[in-house]
Amino acid sequence: MAVSSSHMRFTFECRSDPDFSPPPSFDNLRRRNFRSSAGSGAAFHGVSSLIYRFPPNFQRQLSTKARRNCSNIGVAQIVAASWSNNNASNPAAGAPAPPAVSAADAATVPLPVDITADEDVVVSANDAVAAAADENGAVQLNHSSYSSFLKSDASKTIHAAERLGRGIVTDGITTPVVNTSAYFFKKTADLIDFKENRQVSYEYGRYGNPTTVVLEEKISALEGAESTVIMASGMCASIVLFLAVIPAGGHLVTTTDCYRKTRIFIETFLPKMGITTTVIDPADVGALETALEQHNVSLFFTESPTNPFLRCVDIKLVSELCHKKGTLLCIDGTFATPLNQKALALGADLILHSLTKYMSGHHDVLGGCVSGSTKVVSQIRTFHHILGGTLNPNAAYLLIRGMKTLHLRVQQQNSTGMGMAKILEAHPKVKRVYYPGLSSHPEHELAKRQMTGFGGVVSFEIDGDLHTTIKFVDSLKIPYIAASFGGCESIVDQPAILSYWDLPQSERAKYKIHDNLVRFSFGVEDFEDLKADVLQALEAI
Repeated sequence: MAVSSSHMRFTFECRSDPDFSPPPSFDNLRRRNFRSSAGSGAAFHGVSSLIYRFPPNFQRQLSTKARRNCSNIGVAQIVAASWSNNNASNPAAGAPAPPAVSAADAATVPLPVDITADEDVVVSANDAVAAAADENGAVQLNHSSYSSFLKSDASKTIHAAERLGRGIVTDGITTPVVNTSAYFFKKTADLIDFKENRQVSYEYGRYGNPTTVVLEEKISALEGAESTVIMASGMCASIVLFLAVIPAGGHLVTTTDCYRKTRIFIETFLPKMGITTTVIDPADVGALETALEQHNVSLFFTESPTNPFLRCVDIKLVSELCHKKGTLLCIDGTFATPLNQKALALGADLILHSLTKYMSGHHDVLGGCVSGSTKVVSQIRTFHHILGGTLNPNAAYLLIRGMKTLHLRVQQQNSTGMGMAKILEAHPKVKRVYYPGLSSHPEHELAKRQMTGFGGVVSFEIDGDLHTTIKFVDSLKIPYIAASFGGCESIVDQPAILSYWDLPQSERAKYKIHDNLVRFSFGVEDFEDLKADVLQALEAI
C-alpha cells in the first residue's frame, strides 16, 4: 500500500481477523502479514494518528461481482473501514496519537454497508488510503475513475486496472503473477458464508485469478465494456461464445470470409445441436435482413476486418438491424484492435479478440477474450467456468506486459501497412492488393468512418501461379513463414498452403483462396528495411 508523502511499515499474512499488535520490525517486511504502523516520529508523519478498524463482516457484504476483483488473501479488510478518530482530519506531523483500539473492540464495530449484487466494487490496497466514512460510519471509496486522468487509449494500455490499485496487495509497479490453483477458507463457517453469498472468493483457479482480472479490466477500459472474460485462446473464446448464447435449435448468421477453424466449427459441430447457419457476404446487408426475417437469429457473428481479405462490416448499420429483431451482434475485432476500432461504441453487443495477435504482440502467448455488457458476459463466463479453457496467470502477465506497448506497435504497423500497401499496389508483379486503407478496397469509405487505422496486415495476389508465389515468399529475408500475425516480427504465409492445403484447388477457389494469394503481417521493423526486402523478393520472380 503506497501513501503519498508518508512512510509506512508493513508485512503480509493471509488472515481475516483484525490485528492491532505492535508494529513489526522492518526486517520482517517480506512476511505476509499486513499491519499498519501508527508509531510516532518523523518517519511516520502524516499517518501516525490513524488507526484502521477492519470489521470482520466487510467481506461478507461485498457483491458477487466484487469477488472477481479481489483474492481471498484478506484484501477486503484493507479496503476498509471507519477512522478511529471519529472522522477527524489528519493531525499535523508530530501530534500525539489517540489511544489504540483493541482487537476486541475493533471486531465489534458494525459496518453499515449495503452493497448490492450489481454494484462494481474494486478492492485494492490503495483504496484503504482513499477510504473515508460518512456520518453513519459507512465506507465511501473515493478513488476517481480512469476517465478523469487517462484520456487516451495509449495511457489506458499502460495504466488501466493497475494505476488505481489492483486486487493484489503490493506496492510493486508491475502486476504480480498469482500462481495458485485454489483459494483456501480459514474455517468451515467462511466456506458456508461463501456458498451463501456472504463472503467472496475465487474458490478455484478455473473461476478466476487476481492477475487475470487485471487483464480483463484493462481490456474493458480499452473497449469501453462493462465486463470482459479471458480464455485460453481466441478459438476457445469463439466456441464458448457460440455455445453460451445460441440455444439448441437456434440460428446463427456469419460471413463468407473468416478464420477457417471458426468456419469448421460452425459447419461441423453446431449442427449436432440443431443449430443452423446462414452465411452471407460481409457487405450484403440485404441478405442479413432476409435472414433476420426468415429465422429467429440468436447471433450475428462476423470479423471486421475479415481474414484474409480484410473486408469490413458496417457495424452501426447491422447492429441496428439486429437489435430490431432481438439478435446479438458480436464483432471479432482481432485485425482491428481496440485502438483502431471501437465496435461496442458503434453498436455491437460483444467484441471478441484473439489476444495472441496484436494485443500480445510478441508471438509468445495464446489468449482470447469476449467483452460487452455484464449481463451477456456473465452468461458466457458461467459457461466458460464449466468448459474450462482457463488462461494460465503467467500468460495473463505476459499479455498485460505486451499491452503496455500496444499503442506504439499499432502506430508503427498502421504506418508500415499503409505504406507497403501503396507500394505493392503500384508494382507490376502484384495483381491485386486487399487493404482497407486503399481507395480500391470495396469498403474503403466505410473503413474510414469506423476505423482510425487499418493495421499491419496486407493481403495481395502475385501475378503468377503457386510456384511463382512460393519463390517470392522464399526470397524474403526478414519475415518468418508462419501462422499468426500482429507481432513485433513480420510474418508471411500463403493461405492456400498454410490454411487450405488439405482441400483441392477447386474447393479452395470457392473461398477465393487462390494459389497466388499472400498474407503479409508487417511487424515493427524499420519501414525502409521491409520495403527493400519486399522489392528484392519481387525482383527475384
